[in-house]
Amino acid sequence: MKKLVGKLVLITGASSGIGAAIAHEFSRKGANLILLARNRQRLETVKTECVKLGASSVQLVEADTTDYPAIDAFAANMKGHIDFMVLNAGITQRSLAVETAEEVDRKVMEVDFFAPIHLTKVLFQAGRWDRTTRIAVTSSIAGLFGFPQRSAYCAAKHALKGFFEALLLENDMKVTLIFPGRINTPISLNALSADGSVHGKMDPGQAGGMNVETCARKCVKGIIRGRRHIRVGGKEMISCFLYKWFPGLFFRLAGKVSAV
Repeated sequence: MKKLVGKLVLITGASSGIGAAIAHEFSRKGANLILLARNRQRLETVKTECVKLGASSVQLVEADTTDYPAIDAFAANMKGHIDFMVLNAGITQRSLAVETAEEVDRKVMEVDFFAPIHLTKVLFQAGRWDRTTRIAVTSSIAGLFGFPQRSAYCAAKHALKGFFEALLLENDMKVTLIFPGRINTPISLNALSADGSVHGKMDPGQAGGMNVETCARKCVKGIIRGRRHIRVGGKEMISCFLYKWFPGLFFRLAGKVSAV
């Protein structure tokens, strides 16, 4: 049933993975989409899929979220009121904390934290969203506690949680924070190594993770219902329970879990 006909949905990082799957799910509900990502070719593929699934319209924006002049121009020229904003674009890391170049730490923070904050602010200043807008932010299970070989990624995702929970409390906003566990997406292929080179490998844990379309279905359902937190994944999500109720056991076990 197309419940979102006439509603405008902005999704960043929409060319693959969770972003593309969320675009598919909103398409099934008849929404108008604005899909933002760097890769035009992949965006075109997602657009074709979304039209077939029932999207009312699909607009593509080819831009890197850290290209702030391009983002500013997009915000200034965009038309319409955003009903749902899904801040999903991000990058991860695969390296030990003390061996990771500071340039890598800064890049991960720029992409995963500062870029979505900048986009949120410039779109607000341009009058493109208000308190009626539902904002969803893709954090990670790594945004709830530390995890080996994810130091910069954990830091950025923790920062996202803090910023958007503060936004929610300051303005009585409708904010949903998404905490995925292991989802079968290509995110590990583009992860950064200690020196900034591309990891270029599909982690076995990622490959065996939850189907991305299943993840997106759960996420969109929670976003529409106005849930503040959505935790989605497989058996790895038990770590959230252990961290809260049995922290001693969590810290004994977490360092032994395969980081890839």
